[in-house]
Amino acid sequence: MLRDKVVLVTESGEPTGLAEKLAAHEQGLLHLAFSVMIYRETPQGREYLLQQRAMGKYHSGGLWTNTCCSHPMQGESFEEAAKRRLNEELGIVAPLSFEMGESFCYRAELDNNLTEHELDQIIVCQVDDISLAPNPDEVMDWRWWSQQEMSAAMGDKPEQFTAWFRQVVDKIEVQLAA
Repeated sequence: MLRDKVVLVTESGEPTGLAEKLAAHEQGLLHLAFSVMIYRETPQGREYLLQQRAMGKYHSGGLWTNTCCSHPMQGESFEEAAKRRLNEELGIVAPLSFEMGESFCYRAELDNNLTEHELDQIIVCQVDDISLAPNPDEVMDWRWWSQQEMSAAMGDKPEQFTAWFRQVVDKIEVQLAA
């Protein structure tokens, strides 16, 4: 089934094949991914919608991360994949306007003897408000974090965030400052 496969790529993004998702993470194979960050501007400043991954996830359970991250299926655009996963994870069905950022390559050792090796496409989306119905199999908790609170928490307790989170935030902040 395509849903259980990831698209293997070169560092420049050229597809090289498919692999079972778990096998790709066990072997540290470079594959396509995306990271969505939904944010809103408030009178107090920018806030980011973060999720805490469900404990039953195959890696990084219980850790806070960006709004949604996953892998596009073969032949699926990043926008289609982002819409699909936002609905599956957080029950978000509202039409959203995505802004593509840069992609970057990273490698991180995870729990359960897995390795995340991804060419990660950054996607941001500004909202005023949004309706959510989180899937408990995917999401343990969610909330809006102010930019200041998030930065302080990443400095004080970085272990409460996923391995890729700081890099994603750094890329997003550069993108939103432009």
